[in-house]
Order: sequence, then C-alpha cells, then structure tokens
Amino acid sequence: MTTLAPPSRTATLRGHSVPLDLFIDGEWRAGDGDFAVYDPASGVEIARVADGTAADGKAALDAAAGAQAAWAAMPPRDRADLFARAHRLLLERGDAIAEIMTLESGKPLAESRAEFQLSADFFLWYTEQIAHLHGSFAHGSRGGYRIVTTHQPVGPTLLITPWNFPLLMIARKAGAALAAGCTTVVKTARETPLTCALFVSVLTDAGFPPGVVNLVHTTSSSAISAEVMADPRLRKVSFTGSTEVGSTLLRQAAPGIVNASMELGGDGPFVVLDDADVEAAAAQAIVAKFRNAGQACVAANRIIVHEKVADAFIERFVALAKALRVGSGFDAGTDVGPIISARQRDGVADLVAEFERIDATLLAGGRAIDGDGYFFEPTVFEVHDRESDVCHRELFAPIAAIYRADSTADAIRFANDTRYGLAAYVFTRDLSRAFAVAERLDFGMVGINRGIMADPAAAFGGVKASGLGREGGQDGIYEFLEPKYLAVTVDEEGALS
Repeated sequence: MTTLAPPSRTATLRGHSVPLDLFIDGEWRAGDGDFAVYDPASGVEIARVADGTAADGKAALDAAAGAQAAWAAMPPRDRADLFARAHRLLLERGDAIAEIMTLESGKPLAESRAEFQLSADFFLWYTEQIAHLHGSFAHGSRGGYRIVTTHQPVGPTLLITPWNFPLLMIARKAGAALAAGCTTVVKTARETPLTCALFVSVLTDAGFPPGVVNLVHTTSSSAISAEVMADPRLRKVSFTGSTEVGSTLLRQAAPGIVNASMELGGDGPFVVLDDADVEAAAAQAIVAKFRNAGQACVAANRIIVHEKVADAFIERFVALAKALRVGSGFDAGTDVGPIISARQRDGVADLVAEFERIDATLLAGGRAIDGDGYFFEPTVFEVHDRESDVCHRELFAPIAAIYRADSTADAIRFANDTRYGLAAYVFTRDLSRAFAVAERLDFGMVGINRGIMADPAAAFGGVKASGLGREGGQDGIYEFLEPKYLAVTVDEEGALS
C-alpha cells in the first residue's frame, strides 16, 4: 500500500479533523492564499482552506497525466481491492462526513446521512463493476477476420463538483472515473470544500497511488478550468452545475475535442393527474420541492395539478409546507435548513418579489427569517400566469409554484414548455396513464408516484439544456471509457490445412 504524507494543515470541527490544503501528487500542499468557509446556519466562519491558482490546477493535471498509464494498467482485481478498502473506510467515517456536510452546507443532519448512504452505495456500485467490464467478439461481415471490441480509459479527467450535494457528486463522478482507470483532478465548490477533502482523505488512506486523485479548492474557478481545459493532456470533463457554466465549459472543450459529461439545470414539472392519490402526491411534492431547501437541480420546479383535484391538493400541500420546521441542520426535528449564502438568500427574496408582480397568489411563507444564518420560510404560490419569465426559470429555492391544468394534454404541454429536460414527476393511480404520460415528457428521468429517484443502478441525467451523458447505472462507467475496435486477421484455410 502506498504511504502518503499526512495533511499539513487541519481544522478540528465538531471533534473531527478535516484537511484544509490542496492535494496534489500524493501530498497535501498549502496554497498561495486561503479563503473562508462559512456555516450557513450561523454565518460564522468555520475554516480557511487553501486557495488554489491556475498554476495549482496545472500541477494537479501534471500529476494526473504522470500517473495515468500505471493506473490504467493496474489489473482490475487490484483496482477493485483498493476500492473495497476505500469503501470500508468510508463507512467507518460516515458520522464525521455527515456532520461536516451539515456544518458547511446547512442541510439537516438526516439529509446528510441519507446523502452519505447514497454516496457509499454509488461507490460500492462502481467497486463491483470494475472486474466486470466486458467487450464483444464477432466475425467479420465477409469473413477472414474477427471483430474484437474492448474499452480503455479515456484519460486524465477534470471533475467539477457543486456545493449542494458535496459528497454525492464527488463519489458519483470520481467513483466512475477511477473505476474506469482514469486519473482525476477534482475542483470543489468554494462553499463546501471540506466534505470533498474528507472523501479524498478516505481514498488516500486506502492506498490510492500518488497522482491518481488530485484535489483543488479555489475562488478562481474560471482561471483553473481555462488552464486545465486548454491542456491537450486532459481528455474528459465532468461537470454538475448551471447550464450557463456548462455552456462555457463546452466551448472550452471544443478546440481540443475534450470528451464532456454535463449535468446541468432543471425545471422539473411535478404533474398530478385527476386520478392521483392526493395525500401521497402532496407528501411527495413536499420532499421533491423542499429537500435541501429547494436547492437541487431535480427539485419540483413547477407543480402542475389537474383542475379536478387542485383544490384538495393545494389545501394539503400548503398545510404540510406550513408545518415544516426551519432551523439549524443539527437541531432535532429540523426539516429545512438554511440557504447556502446571504447572496443566494437575497436571490430567493428577489424571486418572491417577481412572483408577487405577476398573477400569483401567496399561500404560505414569503419572507426571510430574522436572526443569524441565511434562513427563508418555505414559500408557496398558486400561479395563474404561465407566460412570465419566472415561470420558466430554475428557481433553486424553497419556493413552490403551483399551476392548474384543465386536462392531461394541457399538463403535458405545459410540462414540456421549457428548455430544460432533467427530471419530471407524474402521479396517477393508472399504470397505463403513468407510462403514456411519462413517455411523452421530454425529460431524461421521470419519477412515477415518487419524489426521489436517484439510485446507483439508474442512469442519472437529462436532455436539452439539462446536459449530456449519464451518471450511474450500467452505462455510467462507460462515460469514462472509449471503445477500441481490433480487427484480427484469421487465416482459417491456412490454419486448418
């Protein structure tokens, strides 16, 4: 097992030691400067982490490129054994990781624990796939040779993770890339770098070789991405974040024809048909809307309810929303944590003001909560104007917008009236209707009678402006592999003479 130097700087947070430096080529390194990480539940600074530069990004890519050949050549069983060791360590450190996640992201501890378990499941999924990557064999169409198709790692990979699911995103991306035999440069979100640092610590303590995993925190994301994306040694970028930033990365990828996977914005319709179980639909809509304070790309962005059940649904949904408890993620009973930052909370207030300027009725919430931290009331509008810009924008906030539809066809039309295509939801008691409607929704994923659908065995991703490629499922690992075709001459007559 490779022995690596311990972190040079750490912070003790809630009794857990957390690395604060960059991790490049098997070493924890200080940056030229540092930046503050805040607890959004209090607004208090909790740590200062190394602030990476473009030069650090290049050094990380140097390390990844240098380690690529050996990592790709490692026998699958040896790589799987490393993964299995890392998975065991990950489980042992679950409490620490969940608590640090809540501390820097604000989400309720129960949500952090659920995210941890899902992340560990994704990592285990890739662990189990490593030794089971298969090619194909066929006869040449006119004989005389054989067609052998295999797969090889695409090469050094840049992984750019968001702040809202800091463990799930690095586990899902790095798990697939590393399992496929790609070395990685991970660029964290400045709001939640600590969770990613703990994950990388797990990999290094498990014995992943120097250069295979590299971690860069920064306040200069654009400078680092521009430096790394322009380097011909980079062969893959995987990004989760806004459609606007994703478009920028695709433009940067174009000159070098860099393979790209993008999980981008969403405008998820949550469709409740006239035969739906209203109680179940309302309860699942609360989960799909207010989980992580609405700060999720797969959140229910537009709740579209058939006119026949709209009154009953709205009454129940509003009652459930008003009952949600807002507070610190560490407080028992908290349902909704803070918004990630003061700037983001101000943006939520701006969205409320936009809805108030159009034909919309405020049914619950609508105000920032006074005191420490960045809290906002769970807010519900019934919206009567579908044409306004705010009705077609990703809210990314604890704001539920409810619309009425006069028919199933009307609900489908409005659901598809968006440039996004990530996640959609359909509630009905009729299985035939469920399939018929789901197949007509122009989205990469559709939850039927459920508000959460992420699963290691499922292909996660969207269409249209919501991205390219998939994470998870049977094919997620192949996003980091290139097929290679070998044409092998077979002299059958000569061999048998």
